[in-house]
Amino acid sequence: MSGLGKGVTTSSIAKLLQLADQKVSCIKIDPYLNYDAGTMNPIAHGEVFVTEDGGECDMDIGNYERFLNQNIPKSHNITTAQVYSAVIESERKGEYLGACVQIIPHITDEIKNRIRKIAKDENLDFLIVECGGTVGDIESLPFLEALRQMRVEEGPQNIVFVHVTLAPSLDVVGEQKTKPTQHSAQELRRIGIQPDFLAVRCTMPLEEKTKVKIALFTNVTSKDVLSCHDVKSIFQVPQILYDQGIMDSLFTKFGKVGMVNASANWNKWNSIVESMTNREDQKIKIAMVGKYVTLADSYVSVNHALKHAGAKIGKSIEIDWIDSESINDFNTLSNYDGILVPGGFGARGSEGIIKTANYAREKNIPYLGICFGFQLAAVAFGRNVLNLKDANSTEIEPNTKNPIVDLLPEQKDVLGMGGSLRLGANDIVIKPNTITHKIYNANTISKRHRHRYEINKQYIPEFEKHGLIFSAESDNGKRMEVLEIPAHKFYLGVQFHPEFNSRPGYPEQAFEAFVIAASKK
Repeated sequence: MSGLGKGVTTSSIAKLLQLADQKVSCIKIDPYLNYDAGTMNPIAHGEVFVTEDGGECDMDIGNYERFLNQNIPKSHNITTAQVYSAVIESERKGEYLGACVQIIPHITDEIKNRIRKIAKDENLDFLIVECGGTVGDIESLPFLEALRQMRVEEGPQNIVFVHVTLAPSLDVVGEQKTKPTQHSAQELRRIGIQPDFLAVRCTMPLEEKTKVKIALFTNVTSKDVLSCHDVKSIFQVPQILYDQGIMDSLFTKFGKVGMVNASANWNKWNSIVESMTNREDQKIKIAMVGKYVTLADSYVSVNHALKHAGAKIGKSIEIDWIDSESINDFNTLSNYDGILVPGGFGARGSEGIIKTANYAREKNIPYLGICFGFQLAAVAFGRNVLNLKDANSTEIEPNTKNPIVDLLPEQKDVLGMGGSLRLGANDIVIKPNTITHKIYNANTISKRHRHRYEINKQYIPEFEKHGLIFSAESDNGKRMEVLEIPAHKFYLGVQFHPEFNSRPGYPEQAFEAFVIAASKK
């Protein structure tokens, strides 16, 4: 089911193979009818993760990137809409030579072709495919059927199935219940797939008697029933799986007996994991003021980026999510070491963000604004320092007399919503002798974007006259990318999304600078 941990399990197996010196990548299959994740509400589905090549993808792609420390292209997020669109387009072109186009073989062939193409084009040793959804749901059946066919076509020595299931513990009896796993595996077998491994999500480590019982009813050996119990950090999961012998079993099933299943890479990885988990006594309190705070996964990459930065300096990060729509007492923000405003869209909650940005500036509290948080920090400065009382973004107030933030020129004729933003990596030129240049120690950087509005350049002279400078730009000076207030303890706004470039052990520089500033009393 959704949120069970399929993405972490997928990432962990991929990481173990990578640590064994294998060339690995991951695919996420999403059975929903959206073409991509771009038009989905983050509260319902979690954040939209943006790839280097401009894909608006499922948040699990971000997990893959963070675990493997490698970029994943947008082609690795396959959806029902993409598959059906490709088949319908081929049918319209007459490529099926008059055949009656059906789910089997045409849809399933398209799915298999996409998977095989990625494995071949990237010359991979292993490709891990995560199939989203719940076994038995109508929408995921064509994908499971395609995977069943691949097992037959490629042979059991080339494809292994890992089924992620749930073993809940009922408080009233305290016993780990196996029925959800039994019935889920039974339904999967009815579809034609016999799992090789069961990754069983549970609160406490799976008891041996529970493993034996599950094995009996699912046709899986007990040593291949893997306990995926709760841990402090998701980055500990590879070690948990490794300790249960998954690598020896995997290589045996793939006919690669005697293959090395550990390497010197473990030392580096273990030190990163340790830095992410053992700093509870030294906390930095961060207020994250945003629009989608009712679901922590709405900002999952920001949460991770903060923790990466904290680990780098030996601190743990305590994040309080504050709804920008309901915040009234801004003095409560003085209780925090830093204030972060992540991305967002639309008018709802925008006034709370503007007031938050202004409060951080007035009270000299370290502030990091990302995308929407960057734009509305400029609006806050316009209102409260430049005395432009009606300053706003045309996204929020289309008829404002002082459009500090306005629509990108190329967006004015765009009618559709999906895939129409300024997306993906763009080169950014940083001005010398600025805080931003000191943070990145580079003249040019490349960062990922996802926005439709930008800073209105006509106001820049007034901004800079009053102490706020725009220290980085892109597209030959057309777009403002970073704002900073040099006289402030730390006040930085970025148009791009630095969180998508942050990895365990390699924190993104803006986050690291923000956390360092927040750590100084």
